[in-house]
Amino acid sequence: MAQADASLQLTGSGQGLTQASRVGLAIVAIGLLLLLIGAVGTTAFSALQFFTVGMTTLVGGLVVYYARPLASPATRLDRNQRIGLWLFGAGLAGSALALAGLGSWSPTLFFWLSTGLASIGGLVYFKARYGHGPAGIRNHGLFQSSTTARGAVGWLLGVLITGFYVVLYWFPGALEGLIRTMDPLSWVLRGMPADQWFMYGTLYTVAILVMGGRALYKYRHSKYQIIRTLSVMFFQLGFAFLIPSLLVLFNQPEFYFSYFWPLKYTYLWPNDIQWLMDQPGGLGVFMVFWGAVMTVIATPILTYFFGKRWYCSWVCGCGGLAETMGDPWRHLSDKSLTAWRIERWMIHSVLVFVVLTTAALWINSATEGALLGELSGAYAQSYGFLIGSVFSGVIGVGFYPVMGSRVWCRFGCPMAAILGIQQKFFSRFRITTNGGQCISCGNCSTYCEMGIDVRWYAQRGQNIIRASCVGCGVCSAVCPRGVLSLENGPRESRYNGPVLIERDSVAVLTEDDWAAAAGK
Repeated sequence: MAQADASLQLTGSGQGLTQASRVGLAIVAIGLLLLLIGAVGTTAFSALQFFTVGMTTLVGGLVVYYARPLASPATRLDRNQRIGLWLFGAGLAGSALALAGLGSWSPTLFFWLSTGLASIGGLVYFKARYGHGPAGIRNHGLFQSSTTARGAVGWLLGVLITGFYVVLYWFPGALEGLIRTMDPLSWVLRGMPADQWFMYGTLYTVAILVMGGRALYKYRHSKYQIIRTLSVMFFQLGFAFLIPSLLVLFNQPEFYFSYFWPLKYTYLWPNDIQWLMDQPGGLGVFMVFWGAVMTVIATPILTYFFGKRWYCSWVCGCGGLAETMGDPWRHLSDKSLTAWRIERWMIHSVLVFVVLTTAALWINSATEGALLGELSGAYAQSYGFLIGSVFSGVIGVGFYPVMGSRVWCRFGCPMAAILGIQQKFFSRFRITTNGGQCISCGNCSTYCEMGIDVRWYAQRGQNIIRASCVGCGVCSAVCPRGVLSLENGPRESRYNGPVLIERDSVAVLTEDDWAAAAGK
């Protein structure tokens, strides 16, 4: 770790600091001052509000100071990359001002000064970094950068993202200024002021679109990656953001057509179904029908033909965020057998949890509370808090810079669990390997975000059929020899034994054997 952060140390006397570094340090100092004021708590603003503003300012200053190491300690940023980072830092500064209360004063202005500038800066930086030069994946410096190698910046980002989710779920008042910057967009799409969830949905969608642009530049040589990235961007923008918002505008239930049970667990819970059925106009009935058909009929059929990738890497918003915003940290997933054992126990325990919760609610509904009483409601609240909030949000996204981009998908998502069971036993999907071409470079295992040791299968010439595989195709994209191929084929030939030369199949020729062969 010391080697990874060597280039990020402050110089002892300040000599050698660039102008950008000095500006970054000044912003860091302002952030620390705001944190100190929040700790004292002697102002008109709440301590939590000052803490939120201070942390945002602090991270903005670190972004400016670490402009070069954010990419790679050995990489010199060009002019457009520096412009992009400066715009991004300005967007963070605008967010800090909005959080301090100025967002309520001029929502439209501060929307563009915060979310707008950060988005434009990100796109400018990604185009400058990935959009030039020959096409191909360049992961240079990932294990030397403090941001992507569990260094100081990475841990700080993890704390910041985790803290954002904690504030979002349980202290939304601290985000009031930032929420107000979303009012103009909310009035256009929903006909009402923004709330914390509209703000979150907007930022979530912007993150997928901006980081999706990064993925399009980075993987522009791969048709599969381009189409897959465009797919998650389309479904997040259309099905998980615009359509639910427009439904509210037309006085209809807010419904997410790209989420199904058990991921969107309430969609098969009796109270929600009854509420949808009671909505006027018949659209609620269609929503219930959609959710039931997608869960019971469409999901198994699509998984049979395409594996779980059709959802986890092409449609799902959780997977969309992991594949775009989480891509810089995909290599941090644990590939050990211990992690695999923990993964299987945890994800299937969550699946059992949601199945039992759903069953308890339906039993309680059928018996009008005579059998379970208030127990089923408490059970549902526990699931919503532990899994729906803490696991999927706080841990699932907040731990990206520390544990990789698929923490939730790998260890907790019940949808991934049930699709994984179907994929392993009832699907045509597999990743085939050409072991004779494998040079054991390890790229495939390194960049598998689900923690699969792909190289172990490739060396043996064995098809990869793992319940956890989301079919993102990055293992195939980073392979320099074309060893791996994502395929759909007959189920009968999916499982193949390792293509190995056994010890007993190899014989050593003696001098007599050579003489006998020469005599023939």
